[in-house]
Amino acid sequence: MPDSSAPPSDSLASSLNVEVPHSARMWNYWLGGKDNFPADRAAADRVVEVFPQITEIACSSRLLLNRVVTHLAGTLGIRQFLDIGTGLPTADNTHEVAQRIAPESRVVYVDNDPLVLVHARALLVGRPEGVTSYVDADVRDPEKILRGAAKVLDFDQPIGLILFGVMANVIDDDEAHAIVGKLAGALPAGSYLSLNDGTASPARDAAIRRNPENAPYRSRTPEELVRFFDGLELLKPGVVSTPLWRPGRRARGKALDSYTGFARIP
Repeated sequence: MPDSSAPPSDSLASSLNVEVPHSARMWNYWLGGKDNFPADRAAADRVVEVFPQITEIACSSRLLLNRVVTHLAGTLGIRQFLDIGTGLPTADNTHEVAQRIAPESRVVYVDNDPLVLVHARALLVGRPEGVTSYVDADVRDPEKILRGAAKVLDFDQPIGLILFGVMANVIDDDEAHAIVGKLAGALPAGSYLSLNDGTASPARDAAIRRNPENAPYRSRTPEELVRFFDGLELLKPGVVSTPLWRPGRRARGKALDSYTGFARIP
C-alpha cells in the first residue's frame, strides 16, 4: 500500500504545468478552493461567462458524493470504495464520509493529475482503523486501476465504484462503455456503481468551445448515460439530474445539466 502521508517527490512537483488549465483545478476553483493557478481561473471564468450553471453543478455534485457514500456505507453496509477521477481533496472526501460511518472502511482514490497526487499524499490520511490509498492512473487504463486497487481492496467482497465527472473525458462511446464494463465486471456481486456526469446542452457545448486547450469533453444526453448501466440493476430513481437523486426530505433541488445513476452489480 502506498504511504499516503509521504511528501511528494521533486520530480512529481516539477511535472506540474501551471500554464495550461486543468479540469481538476478548474473544478476546485468553482468549488471555492485555493488549489488552482491563474490559467485555471481564467479558463474557469470563461466557462462561467457562457455557462453560469457550472458553479451550481460543481456544488451539487459534491453534495451528491456525500449522499452516495453515506448511502453505500450507512444503508448498504459497503466497506470498500474505489473512487476514480477523485479530483483535488476538499471537504467531505469519500474516505472522510465513509470512515465517519464505518472507521474500518477501505478507500482507493484514482487520478492522473500531478497536483491531485501531491495533495492526495499530503491530505488523504484516513482513520487508523481503515485504509486510504491512491493509484496514479488514467481512467483509460482500467487494468492498471484494478491492479492497484487489488493491493488494498478485497475483490471477493462488495465494492462501491464511484465514477464522478470522469467518463466525459473519454470521447469515444465504445471505449467509454468498454471501460465501465471492465471495471464493473471485475467487481463481485453485491457491489455498486455510481456514475455522475455533465449532460449535453447548448450552453455547456459553448463552454467547451471556449477552452479548446483543455482536455476534450464528451457531454452525453441522459439517455446516453443510461447505457452505462446496461446489464446492471439500475435502482430508483433511475438516471436523474444530480440534485434530484435522493435529495432528502428538506432539500428542494432544481434540475441541472448534470445527471447521475446508481446501480447494483448482480
